[in-house]
Amino acid sequence: MEGAKPSSSEEDLELSVLQEQRDEQTPLNGALQVLAASADDTTPDQAKKENPWSSCNKNLVGKCKLWMVITSIFLGLIIVIIIGLCLSGVTYIDEDENEIFELSSNKTFFIMLKIPEECITEEELPHLLTKRLEDVYSKSPSLSRYFTSVEIVDFSGENATATYHLQFGVPWEDDDFMKYMMSEELVLGVLLQDFYDQSVPHCESLGLDPASLLLYE
Repeated sequence: MEGAKPSSSEEDLELSVLQEQRDEQTPLNGALQVLAASADDTTPDQAKKENPWSSCNKNLVGKCKLWMVITSIFLGLIIVIIIGLCLSGVTYIDEDENEIFELSSNKTFFIMLKIPEECITEEELPHLLTKRLEDVYSKSPSLSRYFTSVEIVDFSGENATATYHLQFGVPWEDDDFMKYMMSEELVLGVLLQDFYDQSVPHCESLGLDPASLLLYE
């Protein structure tokens, strides 16, 4: 008797076992495919959420990125503002300070100083006073533009006085100018203030008493 053939019941049992194995494998493979597909679908969204500045890294021209362009524009504006402020400070002109008058007339003052007794014998005093008056009025912010000259008229040891001639250039027939810019009070006040600020060498008391100075035309 040849080898025994498997019965139909055994064949059915083998087929059922194979079918169960296929059924067990199918859900697993399907699940893997679904997971892989869902991972691929969510990757771009997650990248956008995790990197909100990704748009700034876009290339505009060649390797030039958007953030580079924005930074360059911002720095350029700052540089332009700084340069503008520097130029405005350099080119600013004080119109009152640089106003030019047509000095077509002369204004003359005589100033007499009473010399203290301890200074009468000082030989260099006349020269020192001349130089002092010249420096005072040539450097005065309010009178330097109009000051012309100073010269000694008289130096009397007996009377203990020194008289000087002051000359200024002034606009022709300008009453307001003569009243406010070339008044006796202003001319004398400039000299008194200078004596208060710095005494005359070898004659420290000179000019400290307002009554010792007399200004007249």
